[in-house]
Amino acid sequence: MLTLRQLFLANNAQTTDMPLMLEFERAQGVYMYSPEGKPYLDLISGIGVSNIGHGDPEVIAAIKNQVDQYMHLMVYGEYVQTPQVRFAEKLTSLLPEPLSSVYFTNSGAEAIEGAMKLAKRHTGRNQIIACHNAYHGSTQGALSAMGNEEFKSAYRPLLPGISFITFNNMDDLNLITDEVAAVMIETIQGEAGIRVPDVTYMQALRKRCSQTGTLLILDENQTAFGRTGKLFAFEHFGIVPDILVLGKALGGGMPLGAFIASGKVMGALKDNPILGHITTFGGHPVCCASGLASLEVLLSKELIAQVPEKEALFHELLAHPAIKEVRGKGLMMAAELESFELNKKIIDRCIAHGIITDWFLHCSNSMRLAPPLIITHEQIREACAIIIEAVNFYAS
Repeated sequence: MLTLRQLFLANNAQTTDMPLMLEFERAQGVYMYSPEGKPYLDLISGIGVSNIGHGDPEVIAAIKNQVDQYMHLMVYGEYVQTPQVRFAEKLTSLLPEPLSSVYFTNSGAEAIEGAMKLAKRHTGRNQIIACHNAYHGSTQGALSAMGNEEFKSAYRPLLPGISFITFNNMDDLNLITDEVAAVMIETIQGEAGIRVPDVTYMQALRKRCSQTGTLLILDENQTAFGRTGKLFAFEHFGIVPDILVLGKALGGGMPLGAFIASGKVMGALKDNPILGHITTFGGHPVCCASGLASLEVLLSKELIAQVPEKEALFHELLAHPAIKEVRGKGLMMAAELESFELNKKIIDRCIAHGIITDWFLHCSNSMRLAPPLIITHEQIREACAIIIEAVNFYAS
């Protein structure tokens, strides 16, 4: 009889020739547990998903309660479903005007697709600007806006009408003209290795978009829900997007995405033609119930207020000559090393010693540090001690 790992390789589509092949039986808090009971401290939150950790009892209770009420009833947008309505109400109450209309999707990538369509439909323009080293997802439209040719060249032709500017470069803002439907940008670049823009740049970007009638789409798939020390990362820069894209932590561990705009902008999808964007399972009631419960836990436990102190502790404990830089915002950080080869060895040793970390698609010499926000100071010290031991083992 084949083992579970052998069946995984035989019957599950593979994304690389070198999957980690880790097997987990359960997860709780910041830890995931192997079938043998070995704990692994999760320093990447499932790539930004598990903001309040694994297995939160309030989230699980909300999921179970909703399953008892109903699951899928109809394609999105036709029926009044309590979990969708309550979650949209909560989200918009926490967002500035005019972000008042939420379109729920299945994932962040699907939300990107919807945001791109909405920008074209509302403005009547067909040009979109994205950034070099951007990552917005792997679907056709999102891939078209990826700023790294290595990951997209094999899939051309992709969407036409997409050009690229350099993130945090003032001069490139002149490329935004009245022919551009939208500038789509990560508020903080993730897969580029956690690149935080200047406040002056983000404010100039907002101003230039307003001057040209170009919609500003902010991709906060990785940055929202306290990850950077603010509920939404755009709050650090004193700006408001025309369209906000959310995913990952939005669903509290369940698959969910959303794009949010004003009622006026979102109304462009309603007619000429009707059903301008359709999703069968987007805003699934169980996912919305989970997302709302997760958000309420995040706010009630005041986890966001603890982020700066935890960030500072990581910086303190990871000071090492072989670590060239620890950069980022809040608990969204990158530890830069000399090379991918060194980084990969250190990551593998960390995993062997029970610490889950990773590298970045567009910055492979940097280690990803994005733990659940519930991580304690003691757990940070535990994780950093193992990282430093691995660095000393290979970089001494």
